[in-house]
Amino acid sequence: MSASEPAQDVVRISIDRGLLRGLVVALAAGLLLALTEAFGMSGTSLLFRLGYWLPLMLLGSLWGHLCSLLVERYVDMDRRPLTAVVALTLVMSGPLVFLVWAFTGWFFDQDRSVDLARLPNFIGPVLVVTGTISALNVFLARTPVQTHAALPGAKPARFIDRLPFKLKGAAIRAVQSEDHYLRIHTDRGSDLILMRLSDALTELEGLEGAQTHRSWWVARDAVRDVSRGDGRATLTLQGGIEAPVSRRYAKALREAGWY
Repeated sequence: MSASEPAQDVVRISIDRGLLRGLVVALAAGLLLALTEAFGMSGTSLLFRLGYWLPLMLLGSLWGHLCSLLVERYVDMDRRPLTAVVALTLVMSGPLVFLVWAFTGWFFDQDRSVDLARLPNFIGPVLVVTGTISALNVFLARTPVQTHAALPGAKPARFIDRLPFKLKGAAIRAVQSEDHYLRIHTDRGSDLILMRLSDALTELEGLEGAQTHRSWWVARDAVRDVSRGDGRATLTLQGGIEAPVSRRYAKALREAGWY
């Protein structure tokens, strides 16, 4: 399907990998906070603490995912992960302070009232929890998604069916994200389709390759050379295509024998 075809033809229900990872981290953190009776919750039952922390952490995770999409537009998480953690913490914390204050008042007070005078008391705890979760999500995202060649007799990668008509039967060398589109680089040229890279990575299973950058997936057999400069690596593919390797993925790709 080419970029000129209607957007509604490619609407798909999918779970973003970053969102899924954030939800898992949030649930784990909520469980830990409940078990350790954090922030003065000793004396309450475990069920009560779970009822407080789990929904609060899940709401915070959904908000954090939206904030991360915003922060990634202005901060390169590959080059400046610590800056990304600080920026993400600050962007998330403002609204979360009000959310936690309101939710706590509703959850603990029998009359479901909220006390504005208590609002400043939530700033410190929210910053601590948000900063920790932000750091976990930024640094846990340092393992690239790797796809594997199909086993004999297995169905080919589903992504092959998305090749535009002029590229049918071509060998895929790389997939590059461009805004809301993907540019598919092949041995017969390139073309755009309307799709997210996070969705494409799932459908590329069956072709051996890996995500080398937040905006790139590369077929392993297409790599011809690697160069380094400015602390980063660049893969040169068949046809002269150059695909960047982000710092967050460099170690994992080296250990996997990519270069």
